[in-house]
Amino acid sequence: MKPLIKITNIKRDFVLGNEIVYVLKGVDLEINKGEYVALMGPSGSGKSTLMNLLGCLDTPTSGSYILNGKDVSQMHDDELAEIRNKEIGFVFQTFNLLPRTTALDNVALPMIYAGHSKSERKTRATEVLKQVNLADRMDHQPNQLSGGQRQRVAIARALVNKPSIILADEPTGNLDSKTSEEIMSLLEEIHCKGNTIIVVTHEEEIAAHAKRIIRLRDGMIESDTTK
Repeated sequence: MKPLIKITNIKRDFVLGNEIVYVLKGVDLEINKGEYVALMGPSGSGKSTLMNLLGCLDTPTSGSYILNGKDVSQMHDDELAEIRNKEIGFVFQTFNLLPRTTALDNVALPMIYAGHSKSERKTRATEVLKQVNLADRMDHQPNQLSGGQRQRVAIARALVNKPSIILADEPTGNLDSKTSEEIMSLLEEIHCKGNTIIVVTHEEEIAAHAKRIIRLRDGMIESDTTK
């Protein structure tokens, strides 16, 4: 079976004034379909840069990235935008919801870019909101929802296009510990349904939910352990 993600000798440098900062220094990584992976590392370890590359929000300086059989390391912005919309569901620490828009419309948004009809959007968005236990909050706007409910809306939005990967960046960073546990249990359920999940976190107790923990340090993978 081919891996869902295959990264080979990925390097990412940034030019700052007259200096070149070498953030990723040759990373090799394979992730299979259906895995639940936590990406950890201290500030400056390169984990956010790696997440941006995995999420097709950025391209590497050198090396290759094969996502679901496609080489995305050489793609242009429009191609990357299409891959992001089809293949990757994002969940952010700050939820990134549109403030004056209902939960239903927030969730349906990625389907507009994917070209689905209004009725398809409504049906599918309703389905995923039920999946995250928010059937009774579909017409609420973000300011009428708690932090945990907002993150559930964000997770539903990430699922709506049936992506290959759910990429969650510090998904509980703005939540209290009880709500964090609820969100992690929800991600666990989603993983059990066959979704591939990558969580980027600096918190050990959040990473503990994953089945595999990859730790970065100084732009390299320091350890890669599977439970």
